[in-house]
Amino acid sequence: MDIAQLQFLVAEAEPVQRELLAGLLRSLGAQHIHTVPDGHAALLAVQGAAPPIDIAVIDLALPGMDGLELIRRLAEEKCRAGLIVVGAQSGDILFSVETMALAYGVDLLGTSAKPATVGRLEKLIAHYTPPGTPVPEPAHPAFTFAEVGKGLQAREFDPFFQPKIELETGQLKGLEMFARWRHPQHGVLGPAAFVPVLEANGRIDFLDWSMIEKSVAACRTLHDQGIPISFSVNVAPSTLSHPQFVGQITACLERHRILPGYITFEITESTVLQPDPHLLERLLRLRMMGFSLAIDDYGTGRSNLQLLASIPFSELKIDRSFVDGASRKRALGTVLKSYLGLARSLDRRSCAVGVETKQDWDFLQGLGCTYAQGYYIASPMAVEDVPAWLAEWREFF
Repeated sequence: MDIAQLQFLVAEAEPVQRELLAGLLRSLGAQHIHTVPDGHAALLAVQGAAPPIDIAVIDLALPGMDGLELIRRLAEEKCRAGLIVVGAQSGDILFSVETMALAYGVDLLGTSAKPATVGRLEKLIAHYTPPGTPVPEPAHPAFTFAEVGKGLQAREFDPFFQPKIELETGQLKGLEMFARWRHPQHGVLGPAAFVPVLEANGRIDFLDWSMIEKSVAACRTLHDQGIPISFSVNVAPSTLSHPQFVGQITACLERHRILPGYITFEITESTVLQPDPHLLERLLRLRMMGFSLAIDDYGTGRSNLQLLASIPFSELKIDRSFVDGASRKRALGTVLKSYLGLARSLDRRSCAVGVETKQDWDFLQGLGCTYAQGYYIASPMAVEDVPAWLAEWREFF
């Protein structure tokens, strides 16, 4: 993207601030900058500009039509410009503005507290994608149910494992399973390539049982190498509800000589939103047998404290949307703190998913989160790669 070719609009009431923003853009290489003093002029400029405005930098406190109304009007106009919102308001207000703008459907590049800086503007401009940019083709074709089934029968599917680290000690405390398809033509494929077609045909259990069996076998492999680690496995409600589930999982653990305490079943928050007595019985039975249960993607549904307290889970996994950026956005950090407090109040362990940076790690450590998981620690890996990774991690800590 050549910033010199982009058309910018700066909407700011104060002349000094308006020139400051324009100057910052020029220092980044912008050559086409239009400036306006109020919201009505900004709307007219976007509507009538030729060539069209690519990126509009708008202040929240515009006269005549403030920034909030301008965002709404631009959304109604199907504006395709990228928006950068600046304001003297607090971080939580700016975060709420982001939420509102995204809900309206505009192309929000982000917000910046005043005074804006060159570094912040440069980072936000980098988010801009010109309209009509070709969407990358998927790395794989759309597979049929028969093709996925053939891959399962050929044992081309393997579990990959992402480490879960105890924040207080830095010790490896678990591995979460992620299904991968080692396709002979297309390489290693993620769930998007095969889960939808299995769900559409009501046979996600084919994948679940393949991954459970291979995960328990991987657990035994690591135990035999002196790494007595626990494994977490995602299980669909339909698989969990099968009458033979308890019998089959018991037989699987006996084959591989693994105790139930080393296995955690993860179920999504949406699964428990409508409490089913049959599911609750199954969950209770698994807990009484010694298995652990984790509620995954917490925060994406609408569960309440009473419902959570009734589910015999041992771990609360907080969705990545509440983790990434929580150290920088006060409102997001407040929500994250409340979830961690909820886990503590219910005497459950907490795991933050999607830890991408050292800032995320340090923030969670300060909040007393139990476990962290994400690309800052490691990407999902094959079981044979775990010992070498663990040796490096122990050196790091």
